[in-house]
Amino acid sequence: GMLESYGGGASQPDGYVHYMRGGKPGFYPEIKGKGGPGGHFLFNLWDPFNFTTKRTAEQKERGLKCEILNGRAAMVGIMGMLSASTVPGSVPFLSGIEGFPQYAGNVMVPFSNDFTLTSMA
Repeated sequence: GMLESYGGGASQPDGYVHYMRGGKPGFYPEIKGKGGPGGHFLFNLWDPFNFTTKRTAEQKERGLKCEILNGRAAMVGIMGMLSASTVPGSVPFLSGIEGFPQYAGNVMVPFSNDFTLTSMA
């Protein structure tokens, strides 16, 4: 919410261009000390303790690649878990684990128009 709003240009610092308009993806301008009188934000939203400022360009590039690969692995993993719960035996590795918990609900509910958590009929 708030990070996306800020990155979308709610603040529009000098020289900042949103990534959908040709700017750098993943870049957020500094927010520390901004937010009205007294500066409500004590830290930047990205790298609040300045851990990445000492990294070389090669280290930053490797970190970005690792982050992308980890995200892809997580997506494959969650889809495997959903597949194993929906279609028994679809993921042989998981079906071979004795006592592996099965999800008894409908995994497609978020894509339906029914967002109720309980049945109140």
